[in-house]
Amino acid sequence: MNNIKTKFSIRDLENLSGIKAHTIRIWEKRYNLFEPNRTDTNIRYYSLSSLQKLLNISFLNKNGYKVSKIASLESQEIPTLVKEIALNKDSSNHAINLFKVAMLNFDKGLFLSTFNNLVQSKSISEIFYTVFVPLLEDIGILWQTDTITPAHEHFIFELIKQKILVHTDNISNASQDKHTGDIYVLFLPDNEIHELGLLFINYELTLRGLHSIYLGQSVPIDSLKYITDYYNKIIYISSFTIKPEKEIINDYLIEFSEKILQDSNHSLHISR
Repeated sequence: MNNIKTKFSIRDLENLSGIKAHTIRIWEKRYNLFEPNRTDTNIRYYSLSSLQKLLNISFLNKNGYKVSKIASLESQEIPTLVKEIALNKDSSNHAINLFKVAMLNFDKGLFLSTFNNLVQSKSISEIFYTVFVPLLEDIGILWQTDTITPAHEHFIFELIKQKILVHTDNISNASQDKHTGDIYVLFLPDNEIHELGLLFINYELTLRGLHSIYLGQSVPIDSLKYITDYYNKIIYISSFTIKPEKEIINDYLIEFSEKILQDSNHSLHISR
């Protein structure tokens, strides 16, 4: 339990919920929605249950419920109402909140149950774009503001990665590699490790029956030359998140062109 974050500042609540700290204080005073605790040095902090309650209130508020109405509900009625709405409507926002709680608690079970509920009504592509992409954007902000640690980030990233890999593998086994036509080679440049987006592209290519070769993280340009000995037309796909640095991207592209693309039918497609 020592790794689980159980104390949150009001700024943490703001970062996690998207509700301004000033608004949280107003709700706290006017409706008595939260009961902050205090440290021995009289610094206010909020519990995990307060965070979960705030996420539920935020969800209900976005779905048309006034805060005054929410405040009149019994504590146990709030999560029940959230579940009812989530089951009958697009559940993306609720799922994002549950994934955040799973991340904070290092709760693999909650992640898996939330994901399994999503796949009952959404495709993997829909889950990626409507849930995982906004979740990852939020996580980036949470990391920048020190609301979460790298351990939290790696925990949720690895679980998402596992799901993409499993579903890609299921498709690959079904198709049994009966591929013809262009060859797609997916790689990240040297010292680049952020691969979730590239893994999803590989999933989409596999879903469409296209032949992809996934090389993954931190691949030096020189090592890519050996693949050209086997295929006449390769479509290279890469993603630049932190590497190469902005100042040397042009140098990287020039080197790639000279060593891989020159006098060939190959091409390179990148995102950042």
